[in-house]
Amino acid sequence: MQEEREIQKKLHEEIKQAFPYAEDVDWNEIYQRVIYRYSTPHGIAHVKEELEKLEEKGEIIVHHIKPYNNPVEAQTINGLPKKIPTTRLWQHKSCGQCGHIPGYPTSVFWIMNKLEIDYMDEPHQTSCTGWNYHASGASNPVALAGVYVRNMWRAYEIDYFPLIHCGTSFGHYKEIRNMIVLYPQIREKLRPIMRKLGMDIVVPEEVVHYSEWLFVMSKKAAQHKKYDVSNIRAAVHTPCHVYKLVPDDTIYDPNVWQGRRPAPPTGTVLNFGAKIVDYSTWWDCCGFGFRHILTEREFTRSFALFKKVIPAVEEGKADVFVTSDTGCVTTLDKSQWAGKAHGFNYNLPVLSDAQFAAILMGADPYKIGQIHWHATDVEGFLRKIGVPVDEYKEQFLQYLADLRAGNAQPEYLYKPHRKIDFYLALPDRVKWYKGEQAQKVS
Repeated sequence: MQEEREIQKKLHEEIKQAFPYAEDVDWNEIYQRVIYRYSTPHGIAHVKEELEKLEEKGEIIVHHIKPYNNPVEAQTINGLPKKIPTTRLWQHKSCGQCGHIPGYPTSVFWIMNKLEIDYMDEPHQTSCTGWNYHASGASNPVALAGVYVRNMWRAYEIDYFPLIHCGTSFGHYKEIRNMIVLYPQIREKLRPIMRKLGMDIVVPEEVVHYSEWLFVMSKKAAQHKKYDVSNIRAAVHTPCHVYKLVPDDTIYDPNVWQGRRPAPPTGTVLNFGAKIVDYSTWWDCCGFGFRHILTEREFTRSFALFKKVIPAVEEGKADVFVTSDTGCVTTLDKSQWAGKAHGFNYNLPVLSDAQFAAILMGADPYKIGQIHWHATDVEGFLRKIGVPVDEYKEQFLQYLADLRAGNAQPEYLYKPHRKIDFYLALPDRVKWYKGEQAQKVS
């Protein structure tokens, strides 16, 4: 024992000698420098200036945010304004959310219904192919740009502004936007491809993540809150692809960590009344890492547990983990069973900010939040804040039984798409789609 203490003491002295200023370092200042270091080399202000010039030359169509999008102005890390449209939104959904956490996009739509937001769930949207790029590197710049522009054209032609659900799509699209604007050789190869599809190069005025929308709307949304979370300690993980890819195009707020960490999802959780707890590994990846989850899955599970979940519980005494991206929710929620198998039974409930907000606003935790897809004890957390979980579960099981028996019709958050809508995407279809009130579920 004495020998071990001596070794630790010697190690500490050697570290202090190697890093003489380590104890005096302002790590928040270091974080600021890292963010600037990994910002786009030209800066987002330069990219937007070049985008405006290309629009004036007729080389690019810019999809502008209009007054009827009711934009709210937020600020980025360098103080520049970023417009966040709040209505008339084209929903760019996430592959992983729809496949692994279906309560994630349904919570976004439910909140929009509750706040009477005009939106379009476009059946013609395709994957951003960001997984292909980040996990395998098998794509190429022109192909990536083509997918991006093709999706943005769909939003442009029906005049609904794109709102990106997936953090990877968000970061990926910011990079692709910069590439299209800054490299004419990309535009030269891209344009003939888009012309063959009857399209042209369209770039939105802003690339906006749903969590940015939810943050700027969160005070209004919190007015519908039905449960008190003032005694809840929430740990937050801000997704890497949201704020580490083109980080100077992510919104910050001086009331959230003094403006030193991104505003969403922390600001959303704060505006709903929960307490935010800090933990030492807040900067670290959730463990998903794209290639890691494919080739070194046990590394991912170990990292999620030891570098995220355990610090959040041991240091922050967290009751819930809130994050705002597909892979982060999946990894933090569905890796904890591996720890349990080895005696590390932390069982920290994990929710997206959209699920967290929707359930607090009164959404059905099964029909809308779809917490039965989660591996952690979300039910226990909901009971803690007063949600009548057993009552909701009984109603949900009866609803499923009625569907199977043919005694009930499916409930929808919006008017269902017609079969023809999966083959045609025309502005007139939007008029039909919006022409009748959708059946809403609570």
